[in-house]
Amino acid sequence: MNLVYFSKTKNIERFILKLDQKYFKQIPGSALLKLNEPIILFTYTTGLGQVPKEVMTFCENNKIRYVIASGNRNWGKLFANSANLISTNYGADILYKFELSGTNKDLENVRNILKQLYNDNLEDYEKCDKLE
Repeated sequence: MNLVYFSKTKNIERFILKLDQKYFKQIPGSALLKLNEPIILFTYTTGLGQVPKEVMTFCENNKIRYVIASGNRNWGKLFANSANLISTNYGADILYKFELSGTNKDLENVRNILKQLYNDNLEDYEKCDKLE
């Protein structure tokens, strides 16, 4: 599995860099990126709980297995709603939601989730796409 992230205001990028995890290859997202293996997608939420356009294009061309999203709790029930929409439209399982660039507890929780996914999907990880 590949870990792909999209970050508009650098909140997701800061979170990814703090993860300092060794289980999955971290790939900056691009709407045109096409990978052959399942993906763990980290994305932000835009507007009123919407999926960013470039993320939707990416999802249409790739197999999103899991999604983790950031958002702002000021939006109430639309907090990190991009995860809900990606789950509904592309069949991805929602792993986690966090606010803005996350807290230390969020980092710990996501590290534990990724470690468990790695252990559960070792075969997928070993055949992870290799980017040149």
